[in-house]
Amino acid sequence: MSWVGDNLDLILRLTLVHLRQSAIPIVVGLLLSIPLGWVAWRYRLVRGPVIVLTGLLYTIPSLALLILLPAVFGYSATEEPNLMIALTIYAIAILVRAVADGLDSVDPDVRKAATAMGYAAPRRFFAVELPLAGPVILAGLRVAAVSTISLATVGILIGVTNLGYLFTNGLQRRIIVEVLAGVVAVVVIALVIDLLLVMLGRMLMPWSRSPTGPGGAGSLSLSKGAGSKDAGPKDAGPDDAGSKRAIVRAAA
Repeated sequence: MSWVGDNLDLILRLTLVHLRQSAIPIVVGLLLSIPLGWVAWRYRLVRGPVIVLTGLLYTIPSLALLILLPAVFGYSATEEPNLMIALTIYAIAILVRAVADGLDSVDPDVRKAATAMGYAAPRRFFAVELPLAGPVILAGLRVAAVSTISLATVGILIGVTNLGYLFTNGLQRRIIVEVLAGVVAVVVIALVIDLLLVMLGRMLMPWSRSPTGPGGAGSLSLSKGAGSKDAGPKDAGPDDAGSKRAIVRAAA
């Protein structure tokens, strides 16, 4: 443990570098996955190819991708952009399906209610559909974040310094404590980022905390009261329409 105390400044510096190298691909991957996921959800004919092709990206070995991308596009393989581009690709591979599944989980009746309230398609997407798909997207984002933070350590194999340095340097010098320090630092970053995402989700999507909220499973029964076993066709009236409008207002 004396090694950790003597090199605490190195661990903290590498942790900040590792965090930067991971955070940018996570954010960029999410931003790129939203339109791709929307295309996969909106156009059923291309849903399968889009999800399959993006999913196959995750099967490419990380080291091979880090070497292949510079060879194809002609930039340096030993710089941070190479690592972050590869991590962005892996994030997209996870998040496209999450976005498509999230949009697919939105109750069609809620969309109809939003349209009836005067929401145009773009406004309906950003104000109603995307927020209600948020819990599913957030679940995929949490997986992508942990995966990205873990995969970033591979960058040290191409000369990009981050917490992976503690792995290789510790193995070469046979300092097991150094390797363990790197493992613990990566795990701590992943746990902190995951906790921040959960807290952010609760702040931005408060309805997801309640099983009967618009984003939860209860929203299906709330907005489909007319279609449940306990409600016959005559039960669908102003209250049912009002519940759908309430979901739209809550999301907006």
